[in-house]
Amino acid sequence: MIRFNPGAPRGVPPRFLSRLRSLAVPTAWGAVAVAYRLTCPLARDDALGARLVSSAVLCAVGTGIVLHFRRRMLREVRHAHRIAEAAQSVLLRPPPSRVEGLAVAAVHLSADRGARIGGDLYEVTATEHGVRAVIGDVRGHGLGAVRTGAAVLGSFREAAHDEKTLAGVLRRLERAMDRHLREWAHSGHPAPDGAPAAEEFVTVLLLEIHPDGEVRALNCGHPWPYRLTGAGAEPLAHADPLPPLGLFPLPGELPATACGRLLPGDILVLHTDGAEEARDTDGRFFPLGDVLAEAVRDRPQTPQAVLRTVLTALLDHSVGPPKDDVALLILRNERCSPPTRQTHGVSRSATADR
Repeated sequence: MIRFNPGAPRGVPPRFLSRLRSLAVPTAWGAVAVAYRLTCPLARDDALGARLVSSAVLCAVGTGIVLHFRRRMLREVRHAHRIAEAAQSVLLRPPPSRVEGLAVAAVHLSADRGARIGGDLYEVTATEHGVRAVIGDVRGHGLGAVRTGAAVLGSFREAAHDEKTLAGVLRRLERAMDRHLREWAHSGHPAPDGAPAAEEFVTVLLLEIHPDGEVRALNCGHPWPYRLTGAGAEPLAHADPLPPLGLFPLPGELPATACGRLLPGDILVLHTDGAEEARDTDGRFFPLGDVLAEAVRDRPQTPQAVLRTVLTALLDHSVGPPKDDVALLILRNERCSPPTRQTHGVSRSATADR
Protein backbone atom coordinates (compact mmCIF):
# COMPACT_ATOMS: atom_id res chain seq x y z
CA MET A 1 0.00 0.00 0.00
CA ILE A 2 1.37 3.44 -0.99
CA ARG A 3 1.04 6.20 1.58
CA PHE A 4 0.82 9.82 0.42
CA ASN A 5 2.77 12.39 2.35
CA PRO A 6 1.49 15.92 1.57
CA GLY A 7 4.78 17.46 2.69
CA ALA A 8 6.98 15.33 0.47
CA PRO A 9 8.15 16.39 -3.00
CA ARG A 10 6.29 14.80 -5.88
CA GLY A 11 7.76 11.50 -7.05
CA VAL A 12 9.95 11.02 -3.94
CA PRO A 13 9.12 7.85 -1.95
CA PRO A 14 8.48 8.54 1.76
CA ARG A 15 10.87 5.75 2.74
CA PHE A 16 13.67 7.46 0.82
CA LEU A 17 12.98 10.72 2.66
CA SER A 18 12.99 8.91 6.00
CA ARG A 19 16.36 7.35 5.27
CA LEU A 20 17.69 10.70 4.07
CA ARG A 21 16.64 12.36 7.34
CA SER A 22 18.26 9.56 9.33
CA LEU A 23 21.59 10.35 7.64
CA ALA A 24 21.44 14.05 8.52
CA VAL A 25 23.05 13.71 11.95
CA PRO A 26 25.91 11.36 10.87
CA THR A 27 26.57 13.66 7.90
CA ALA A 28 26.78 16.66 10.23
CA TRP A 29 29.22 14.84 12.48
CA GLY A 30 31.29 13.86 9.43
CA ALA A 31 31.30 17.46 8.24
CA VAL A 32 32.62 18.55 11.63
CA ALA A 33 35.44 16.03 11.38
CA VAL A 34 36.36 17.10 7.83
CA ALA A 35 36.20 20.80 8.71
CA TYR A 36 38.43 20.24 11.71
CA ARG A 37 40.93 18.31 9.61
CA LEU A 38 41.06 20.94 6.84
CA THR A 39 40.83 24.21 8.74
CA CYS A 40 42.16 23.69 12.26
CA PRO A 41 45.93 24.19 12.68
CA LEU A 42 46.03 21.59 15.48
CA ALA A 43 45.03 18.90 13.00
CA ARG A 44 48.34 19.48 11.11
CA ASP A 45 50.51 19.92 14.18
CA ASP A 46 52.74 16.94 15.06
CA ALA A 47 53.14 17.95 18.70
CA LEU A 48 51.89 15.49 21.33
CA GLY A 49 49.33 17.93 22.72
CA ALA A 50 47.91 18.65 19.27
CA ARG A 51 47.64 14.94 18.51
CA LEU A 52 45.76 14.34 21.75
CA VAL A 53 43.31 17.11 20.88
CA SER A 54 42.80 15.66 17.38
CA SER A 55 42.23 12.20 18.83
CA ALA A 56 39.68 13.59 21.27
CA VAL A 57 37.82 15.34 18.43
CA LEU A 58 37.73 12.17 16.32
CA CYS A 59 36.57 10.13 19.31
CA ALA A 60 33.77 12.63 19.97
CA VAL A 61 32.69 12.46 16.31
CA GLY A 62 32.71 8.66 16.32
CA THR A 63 30.81 8.52 19.62
CA GLY A 64 28.18 10.91 18.30
CA ILE A 65 27.62 8.79 15.20
CA VAL A 66 27.39 5.55 17.22
CA LEU A 67 24.94 7.07 19.73
CA HIS A 68 22.77 8.39 16.92
CA PHE A 69 22.44 4.97 15.27
CA ARG A 70 21.91 3.34 18.65
CA ARG A 71 19.00 5.66 19.47
CA ARG A 72 17.50 5.06 16.04
CA MET A 73 17.76 1.28 16.41
CA LEU A 74 16.17 1.41 19.86
CA ARG A 75 13.26 3.44 18.48
CA GLU A 76 12.75 0.90 15.71
CA VAL A 77 12.91 -2.02 18.17
CA ARG A 78 10.37 -0.37 20.49
CA HIS A 79 8.10 0.35 17.52
CA ALA A 80 8.34 -3.25 16.30
CA HIS A 81 7.67 -4.48 19.84
CA ARG A 82 4.50 -2.39 20.08
CA ILE A 83 3.31 -3.73 16.72
CA ALA A 84 4.06 -7.32 17.80
CA GLU A 85 2.20 -6.86 21.08
CA ALA A 86 -0.83 -5.49 19.25
CA ALA A 87 -0.82 -8.45 16.85
CA GLN A 88 -0.35 -10.93 19.69
CA SER A 89 -3.21 -9.45 21.70
CA VAL A 90 -5.51 -9.89 18.70
CA LEU A 91 -4.44 -13.50 18.12
CA LEU A 92 -4.42 -14.75 21.71
CA ARG A 93 -6.61 -12.15 23.37
CA PRO A 94 -7.33 -12.38 27.10
CA PRO A 95 -10.68 -14.06 27.72
CA PRO A 96 -13.46 -12.22 29.58
CA SER A 97 -13.59 -12.77 33.33
CA ARG A 98 -17.11 -14.23 33.05
CA VAL A 99 -18.86 -16.07 30.23
CA GLU A 100 -22.52 -17.02 30.75
CA GLY A 101 -22.14 -17.73 34.47
CA LEU A 102 -18.67 -19.26 34.18
CA ALA A 103 -15.72 -17.51 35.80
CA VAL A 104 -12.70 -17.61 33.51
CA ALA A 105 -8.94 -17.22 33.91
CA ALA A 106 -6.18 -18.01 31.43
CA VAL A 107 -2.45 -17.64 30.94
CA HIS A 108 0.14 -18.48 28.32
CA LEU A 109 3.88 -18.90 28.86
CA SER A 110 5.96 -18.94 25.69
CA ALA A 111 9.11 -21.02 25.42
CA ASP A 112 10.62 -18.35 23.14
CA ARG A 113 12.37 -15.73 25.21
CA GLY A 114 10.76 -12.32 24.85
CA ALA A 115 7.62 -13.63 23.15
CA ARG A 116 4.13 -13.55 24.61
CA ILE A 117 2.61 -16.24 22.43
CA GLY A 118 3.81 -19.39 20.77
CA GLY A 119 2.28 -22.61 19.53
CA ASP A 120 -0.47 -22.91 22.16
CA LEU A 121 -3.97 -21.52 21.66
CA TYR A 122 -7.18 -21.16 23.65
CA GLU A 123 -10.53 -19.42 23.43
CA VAL A 124 -13.89 -19.49 25.22
CA THR A 125 -17.08 -17.95 23.90
CA ALA A 126 -20.81 -17.99 24.61
CA THR A 127 -22.98 -19.25 21.75
CA GLU A 128 -26.61 -20.22 21.28
CA HIS A 129 -25.45 -23.83 21.55
CA GLY A 130 -23.82 -23.33 24.95
CA VAL A 131 -20.44 -22.09 26.13
CA ARG A 132 -17.79 -23.47 23.80
CA ALA A 133 -14.09 -23.58 24.54
CA VAL A 134 -11.01 -24.73 22.68
CA ILE A 135 -7.44 -25.37 23.72
CA GLY A 136 -4.74 -26.59 21.37
CA ASP A 137 -1.04 -27.19 20.99
CA VAL A 138 0.82 -26.85 17.68
CA ARG A 139 3.87 -29.00 17.10
CA GLY A 140 6.96 -27.02 18.02
CA HIS A 141 6.97 -23.31 18.79
CA GLY A 142 8.06 -20.04 17.25
CA LEU A 143 6.68 -18.10 14.29
CA GLY A 144 5.70 -21.18 12.29
CA ALA A 145 3.62 -22.49 15.19
CA VAL A 146 2.05 -19.05 15.65
CA ARG A 147 0.85 -19.05 12.03
CA THR A 148 -0.65 -22.53 12.38
CA GLY A 149 -2.32 -21.60 15.65
CA ALA A 150 -3.77 -18.46 14.07
CA ALA A 151 -5.36 -20.51 11.28
CA VAL A 152 -7.00 -22.92 13.74
CA LEU A 153 -8.07 -20.25 16.22
CA GLY A 154 -9.57 -18.01 13.56
CA SER A 155 -11.62 -20.91 12.25
CA PHE A 156 -12.90 -21.76 15.74
CA ARG A 157 -14.05 -18.20 16.41
CA GLU A 158 -16.40 -18.43 13.44
CA ALA A 159 -17.38 -22.10 13.60
CA ALA A 160 -18.27 -21.98 17.31
CA HIS A 161 -21.22 -19.74 16.47
CA ASP A 162 -22.12 -21.18 13.06
CA GLU A 163 -22.11 -24.93 13.72
CA LYS A 164 -24.88 -26.66 15.67
CA THR A 165 -22.68 -29.55 16.86
CA LEU A 166 -19.14 -29.96 18.13
CA ALA A 167 -18.54 -32.35 15.26
CA GLY A 168 -19.35 -29.54 12.83
CA VAL A 169 -16.90 -27.24 14.62
CA LEU A 170 -14.16 -29.87 14.46
CA ARG A 171 -14.78 -30.45 10.75
CA ARG A 172 -14.31 -26.71 10.17
CA LEU A 173 -11.03 -26.76 12.11
CA GLU A 174 -9.82 -29.71 10.05
CA ARG A 175 -10.58 -27.89 6.79
CA ALA A 176 -8.83 -24.74 8.03
CA MET A 177 -5.79 -26.82 8.99
CA ASP A 178 -5.75 -28.55 5.60
CA ARG A 179 -5.92 -25.20 3.76
CA HIS A 180 -3.11 -23.82 5.89
CA LEU A 181 -0.87 -26.81 5.20
CA ARG A 182 -1.56 -26.69 1.44
CA GLU A 183 -0.76 -22.98 1.27
CA TRP A 184 2.37 -23.56 3.33
CA ALA A 185 3.53 -26.39 1.05
CA HIS A 186 2.87 -24.36 -2.12
CA SER A 187 4.68 -21.32 -0.78
CA GLY A 188 7.92 -23.28 -0.51
CA HIS A 189 8.75 -21.68 2.84
CA PRO A 190 10.24 -24.23 5.27
CA ALA A 191 9.36 -24.33 8.93
CA PRO A 192 11.77 -22.57 11.33
CA ASP A 193 12.98 -25.98 12.53
CA GLY A 194 13.37 -27.28 8.98
CA ALA A 195 10.43 -29.72 9.15
CA PRO A 196 8.19 -30.03 6.06
CA ALA A 197 4.58 -28.91 6.14
CA ALA A 198 3.46 -32.57 5.94
CA GLU A 199 4.77 -33.10 9.49
CA GLU A 200 2.86 -30.17 11.01
CA PHE A 201 -0.03 -30.99 13.32
CA VAL A 202 -2.03 -29.53 16.19
CA THR A 203 -3.73 -31.21 19.12
CA VAL A 204 -7.17 -29.79 19.86
CA LEU A 205 -9.72 -30.19 22.65
CA LEU A 206 -13.25 -28.84 22.15
CA LEU A 207 -15.66 -28.42 25.05
CA GLU A 208 -19.34 -27.52 25.11
CA ILE A 209 -20.97 -26.61 28.44
CA HIS A 210 -24.77 -26.37 28.49
CA PRO A 211 -26.79 -24.15 30.87
CA ASP A 212 -27.53 -27.14 33.13
CA GLY A 213 -23.81 -27.91 33.44
CA GLU A 214 -23.72 -30.86 31.04
CA VAL A 215 -20.28 -31.09 29.42
CA ARG A 216 -19.53 -32.63 26.05
CA ALA A 217 -16.10 -32.89 24.44
CA LEU A 218 -14.20 -33.83 21.31
CA ASN A 219 -10.51 -34.55 21.76
CA CYS A 220 -7.89 -34.75 19.00
CA GLY A 221 -4.71 -35.92 20.72
CA HIS A 222 -4.86 -33.40 23.56
CA PRO A 223 -4.52 -34.01 27.33
CA TRP A 224 -7.89 -34.30 29.04
CA PRO A 225 -8.74 -31.43 31.41
CA TYR A 226 -8.94 -31.84 35.16
CA ARG A 227 -12.23 -31.45 37.02
CA LEU A 228 -11.71 -29.91 40.47
CA THR A 229 -14.21 -30.51 43.25
CA GLY A 230 -14.02 -30.37 47.02
CA ALA A 231 -12.86 -34.00 46.91
CA GLY A 232 -9.80 -33.27 44.75
CA ALA A 233 -8.84 -33.38 41.07
CA GLU A 234 -9.67 -36.01 38.48
CA PRO A 235 -9.44 -36.17 34.67
CA LEU A 236 -12.63 -35.05 32.98
CA ALA A 237 -12.71 -38.23 30.87
CA HIS A 238 -10.64 -41.30 30.06
CA ALA A 239 -11.81 -41.96 26.49
CA ASP A 240 -9.18 -42.50 23.82
CA PRO A 241 -8.67 -39.30 21.81
CA LEU A 242 -8.80 -38.92 18.05
CA PRO A 243 -5.55 -38.28 16.11
CA PRO A 244 -4.26 -34.68 16.08
CA LEU A 245 -5.38 -32.48 13.21
CA GLY A 246 -3.02 -32.56 10.26
CA LEU A 247 -1.70 -36.10 10.66
CA PHE A 248 -4.67 -38.16 9.44
CA PRO A 249 -8.18 -37.40 8.15
CA LEU A 250 -10.91 -37.44 10.78
CA PRO A 251 -13.18 -40.51 10.82
CA GLY A 252 -16.64 -40.36 9.30
CA GLU A 253 -18.39 -40.49 12.68
CA LEU A 254 -17.47 -37.97 15.39
CA PRO A 255 -19.50 -38.80 18.50
CA ALA A 256 -18.88 -36.33 21.30
CA THR A 257 -17.81 -37.67 24.67
CA ALA A 258 -20.38 -37.02 27.40
CA CYS A 259 -18.49 -35.90 30.49
CA GLY A 260 -21.31 -35.60 33.03
CA ARG A 261 -22.28 -32.30 34.64
CA LEU A 262 -20.19 -29.44 35.92
CA LEU A 263 -21.91 -28.68 39.20
CA PRO A 264 -21.96 -25.21 40.80
CA GLY A 265 -18.52 -24.58 42.28
CA ASP A 266 -16.77 -27.20 40.13
CA ILE A 267 -13.72 -26.11 38.16
CA LEU A 268 -12.32 -27.29 34.82
CA VAL A 269 -8.59 -26.85 34.18
CA LEU A 270 -7.72 -27.07 30.49
CA HIS A 271 -3.99 -27.25 29.83
CA THR A 272 -1.38 -28.08 27.20
CA ASP A 273 1.19 -30.82 27.66
CA GLY A 274 3.89 -28.28 28.49
CA ALA A 275 2.35 -28.01 31.97
CA GLU A 276 2.72 -31.73 32.71
CA GLU A 277 6.02 -32.26 30.90
CA ALA A 278 7.98 -29.49 32.64
CA ARG A 279 10.96 -31.08 34.39
CA ASP A 280 13.00 -30.14 37.41
CA THR A 281 16.78 -30.40 37.69
CA ASP A 282 16.48 -34.14 38.41
CA GLY A 283 14.34 -34.76 35.34
CA ARG A 284 11.06 -35.31 37.21
CA PHE A 285 7.81 -34.20 35.58
CA PHE A 286 5.63 -31.52 37.10
CA PRO A 287 2.87 -33.16 39.22
CA LEU A 288 0.02 -31.05 37.86
CA GLY A 289 -2.75 -33.28 39.21
CA ASP A 290 -1.33 -33.28 42.74
CA VAL A 291 -0.86 -29.50 42.71
CA LEU A 292 -4.46 -28.98 41.56
CA ALA A 293 -5.83 -31.39 44.15
CA GLU A 294 -3.96 -29.61 46.93
CA ALA A 295 -5.10 -26.20 45.66
CA VAL A 296 -8.80 -26.98 46.11
CA ARG A 297 -8.78 -29.54 48.90
CA ASP A 298 -11.44 -28.66 51.50
CA ARG A 299 -11.71 -25.03 50.35
CA PRO A 300 -13.32 -23.29 47.37
CA GLN A 301 -11.02 -21.42 45.02
CA THR A 302 -11.47 -18.87 42.26
CA PRO A 303 -9.94 -19.53 38.82
CA GLN A 304 -7.42 -16.74 39.43
CA ALA A 305 -6.31 -18.32 42.72
CA VAL A 306 -5.90 -21.74 41.09
CA LEU A 307 -3.95 -20.13 38.28
CA ARG A 308 -1.57 -18.38 40.69
CA THR A 309 -1.03 -21.61 42.64
CA VAL A 310 -0.21 -23.61 39.51
CA LEU A 311 2.11 -20.96 38.05
CA THR A 312 4.02 -20.55 41.30
CA ALA A 313 4.50 -24.29 41.67
CA LEU A 314 5.41 -24.70 37.99
CA LEU A 315 8.07 -21.98 37.99
CA ASP A 316 9.52 -23.32 41.24
CA HIS A 317 9.59 -26.84 39.82
CA SER A 318 11.22 -25.95 36.50
CA VAL A 319 13.58 -23.35 38.06
CA GLY A 320 12.60 -20.60 35.65
CA PRO A 321 10.60 -20.41 32.44
CA PRO A 322 9.51 -23.78 31.01
CA LYS A 323 11.25 -25.30 28.00
CA ASP A 324 7.94 -25.75 26.15
CA ASP A 325 4.93 -23.47 25.67
CA VAL A 326 2.39 -23.70 28.50
CA ALA A 327 -1.26 -22.65 28.30
CA LEU A 328 -3.87 -22.88 31.04
CA LEU A 329 -7.58 -22.10 30.69
CA ILE A 330 -9.64 -22.38 33.89
CA LEU A 331 -13.45 -22.34 34.04
CA ARG A 332 -15.51 -22.33 37.25
CA ASN A 333 -19.26 -22.90 37.29
CA GLU A 334 -20.78 -20.03 39.28
CA ARG A 335 -24.34 -20.58 38.12
CA CYS A 336 -27.18 -21.50 40.43
CA SER A 337 -28.39 -25.06 40.01
CA PRO A 338 -30.98 -25.09 37.20
CA PRO A 339 -33.62 -27.78 36.78
CA THR A 340 -31.85 -30.91 35.64
CA ARG A 341 -32.71 -31.86 32.11
CA GLN A 342 -32.89 -35.45 30.97
CA THR A 343 -29.36 -36.81 30.46
CA HIS A 344 -30.30 -40.47 29.99
CA GLY A 345 -28.51 -41.61 33.11
CA VAL A 346 -25.17 -40.00 32.36
CA SER A 347 -23.13 -39.84 35.54
CA ARG A 348 -20.30 -37.45 36.46
CA SER A 349 -17.79 -39.89 35.06
CA ALA A 350 -17.05 -39.67 31.34
CA THR A 351 -18.98 -41.91 28.96
CA ALA A 352 -19.06 -41.93 25.20
CA ASP A 353 -22.16 -41.22 23.13
CA ARG A 354 -23.38 -44.06 21.03
